[in-house]
Amino acid sequence: MDGTVIDSEPHWLAAELRMLSRYGIELKAETRDRLVGSGLTAAAKLFQDLGVPLEIDEIIAEWADAVIAELRGGATEWRPGALELLTSLAEAGIPSALVTMATRRIADAVVAMLPPGTFVGIVAGDEVAREKPDPDPYLRGAAMLGVQIEDCLAIEDSPNGLRSAHASGAIAIGVPHLVSLDNAPHHELWPSLAAIDAKELSARFGRLRMSNNDSREEEK
Repeated sequence: MDGTVIDSEPHWLAAELRMLSRYGIELKAETRDRLVGSGLTAAAKLFQDLGVPLEIDEIIAEWADAVIAELRGGATEWRPGALELLTSLAEAGIPSALVTMATRRIADAVVAMLPPGTFVGIVAGDEVAREKPDPDPYLRGAAMLGVQIEDCLAIEDSPNGLRSAHASGAIAIGVPHLVSLDNAPHHELWPSLAAIDAKELSARFGRLRMSNNDSREEEK
């Protein structure tokens, strides 16, 4: 969601910087990059390691309150092509699930800004036993849709998200935003979702799934 559907990473970063500034802690560039696409529990533990004297639940709640306030205040920038693709998929009868490491409260706030039925279901970060990069979130998403994970295509903007999607067995597509995805496992990297509709996505998925199946056969 963050970085793929909406450009909310600046809201997260602002909330994180405010918290660290309160305790006189600097956010280094490599730490900032590690936070992109991380599960919130893992990110909160990292903040504790940096010296933030709060419980994990307190850290996450403060971040969530700040991000939701920004979203409800109208500070929402949709990623290029994301709304158009989601609309096209819904019109074509292709179900989509939102698999995010944001809390359910934040996911609900974003989904409320979309047309009803855009997503069949939501897998949120505070509702999974294992966060990304574990494959569990995407396996839950496939189960929610009632399909096999091999019949799913996942679109991600972070290395951890791609690792989760690829490990699950889905066709994993990376659309880079704030960090490079070159070293993360993927089936293909796209510069943007602009000009990608349901028909084009289906065609690309069919080609990539066939190629992926051929590769598995060669490995046997």
